[in-house]
Amino acid sequence: MHAQCLCGAVTLEVPETHELHACHCGKCRTWNGGASFTLTAQSPEISGSEHIGRYSSSEWAQRCFCKECGTHLFVQVGNDYYINAGLFADNAGFRTASQIFIDCKAPYYDLANDTPKLTEAEFLAMVGAAES
Repeated sequence: MHAQCLCGAVTLEVPETHELHACHCGKCRTWNGGASFTLTAQSPEISGSEHIGRYSSSEWAQRCFCKECGTHLFVQVGNDYYINAGLFADNAGFRTASQIFIDCKAPYYDLANDTPKLTEAEFLAMVGAAES
């Protein structure tokens, strides 16, 4: 599957998947203005990596963006990339498969999707990270 930022300076190729994950952590909400909807991939093929800015938002994750247009690209946790679902033009088949940091969700929205939900502690244990 092909993804790209607004200006096209950064492109990503990932294996086909249609499962999205919604993250409700405070950092994602600050970065995106609400929940972050992402697909998970391991080591995607990236073109234009010289245009990627990186911000270490915790000891275990980097938030990456296009330095040219400012598009939020992905959050990298080790070899896992949580890629912004909005980067994929062909997203008609996407479905929300899970929600993480559900205990941190802002009170001003609710998702109607009935999905598995992980708390902050459950997600951090899953990725082997310490709570911050």
